[in-house]
Amino acid sequence: MDIKNRTAIVTGGGTGIGRAVSLELAASGTAVVVNYSRSRVEAEETVEAIRGFGGQAVAVRADVSVDTDVRAMVRAADEAFGSVDLLVNNASVTRHIPMQDLEAVTDDAWDELVNINVKGMFYCARAAAPLMVRGGGGAIVNVGSIAGKTGQGSSLPYAVSKAAVHGLTLSLARALAPRIRVNAILPGAVGTRWWAGREEQMQKLAPATLLASISSPEDIARAIRFALEQESMTGQLVTVDGGQTL
Repeated sequence: MDIKNRTAIVTGGGTGIGRAVSLELAASGTAVVVNYSRSRVEAEETVEAIRGFGGQAVAVRADVSVDTDVRAMVRAADEAFGSVDLLVNNASVTRHIPMQDLEAVTDDAWDELVNINVKGMFYCARAAAPLMVRGGGGAIVNVGSIAGKTGQGSSLPYAVSKAAVHGLTLSLARALAPRIRVNAILPGAVGTRWWAGREEQMQKLAPATLLASISSPEDIARAIRFALEQESMTGQLVTVDGGQTL
């Protein structure tokens, strides 16, 4: 799929992996809707960076866990660029809770992580799909995590929510075929602001990967672009972790 002159929505598109994806797609000629919930300044900076090299982008606020917000975001994308062809479901949150401390896992933690990490991706796919079909087809990439494969991570609800994202990817691939392809990229450790205050821990992790390095947001962005472009691939969970899980 040639992504030039297409329109993409990137949720959580102003920071970390989302920002790298927004820049990567815009550099390829894609018009980008940079979604944000709280990071307005970062989203607007990403838009300005894209416009600075001649790309097209707008920042649109939406809480992906709120269906009405999501539908309004998709309408705004259609009004701005005339289509929605690509969706990168990147927006996610976590809670840092020791895996062994089950009593520390509150209902609030479950609700927040499931509502944003899982239901939010479903809401976005559901809202965007009719516009993709209208335009002749499209592609969705969900950002999962190796936490969903290993059961380890920043917290038990986070790992479970990402496992659910993987299952959602498979179900959406079936539900939206053949017009819309749906895949997931599963990053391992990535050098984003998630590690703020934990840089020493990150540096200790790097030598434990086969490639002896932590992935950059740009590494993940290139993998996401590949999954959007690859016309013969759907329902795939592609791990990009420097060999961390191997």
